[in-house]
Amino acid sequence: MVNRRTFLVVAGSSAAGLMVGCHPGARTAVAAPTTSPGPSKLGRIGVQLFTLPKLLDQGVDAAFAMLAGLGYQEVELFGPFPYSVPAVQEQWRGIAPRIGLSGSGYFGLTVQQFRARLDAHNLTAPSMHVDLDTLRDRTAQVAEDVHILGARYAGIPAIPEERRRTLDDYIRMADEMNTIGTRARALGFTLLYHNHGYGFTPTDDGKIPTRVLFDRLDPSVVSLEMDTFWTVAGGADPVELLDAYPRLYRLMHVKDMAQPVRMKEGGTMQDVMALMPAITTDGSGVLDLPRILGHAKKNGVEHFYVEQDLAADPATQLGTSIKNLRAMTLVG
Repeated sequence: MVNRRTFLVVAGSSAAGLMVGCHPGARTAVAAPTTSPGPSKLGRIGVQLFTLPKLLDQGVDAAFAMLAGLGYQEVELFGPFPYSVPAVQEQWRGIAPRIGLSGSGYFGLTVQQFRARLDAHNLTAPSMHVDLDTLRDRTAQVAEDVHILGARYAGIPAIPEERRRTLDDYIRMADEMNTIGTRARALGFTLLYHNHGYGFTPTDDGKIPTRVLFDRLDPSVVSLEMDTFWTVAGGADPVELLDAYPRLYRLMHVKDMAQPVRMKEGGTMQDVMALMPAITTDGSGVLDLPRILGHAKKNGVEHFYVEQDLAADPATQLGTSIKNLRAMTLVG
């Protein structure tokens, strides 16, 4: 099984020849709205590319053609990237072959070539996941690529486990995010932080670490990206958080849960690995997505990405998700 924890620190199926209309699992495209969909429907829907890295390894054009054919309009990238710090690059080189991957970031293309392929398929890339150390030490290099891609956000997919052991760690992390975010804003992009399931359990004195973190963040320089699956798995209520932090939440990973599951080990690697099989196609699980998405839209979330980590059959699973999401009536 894939070590998702390691991907988060540094940052399918075999489907050679996949093209729209010639893959047995291909789905009819779901038309994207051409006018404002109103408060009860989603507008643009995107994909976190960690859903389909093997297809991207085999060819970016084929993968993008499939996404566009299904009706997706946005993508979110995951690292490492060519400018990532050496330690992260080295970690990836050791891990990727063991899980049958080689590419990440721009999948062998330059950032200019990657942008051209996005444009060719009428896709945009509003955001990207970069590791903490690279964001801290190479903010200017991140900014250069953000501008070439036409993105607005670059951020942290997870806080490293060794840097979130105590409440003081969360306070220090909030301060570091604000510092990085201030530099990022001066360079023309916004820092994002994507949650997992850790930090939602109260400490002995009743404080919830993620709430301490969120309360300390400066919304003028840092935005939040909610992962619906990991928020619920951590024991939190997505709707309550969206209503409590409307100035912070701007992006979302829309990820359904096949059956109710909860973190047991405080968000360790063992927790993540044990719960990953419960991730399912959107609209096929137990999460109240119409209500979650309705409150997200009402509170200012701008980008909604389907993510089904390393999907076994991306064309089929992503086709089901977008069909279900387009049919949903949101409740806010």
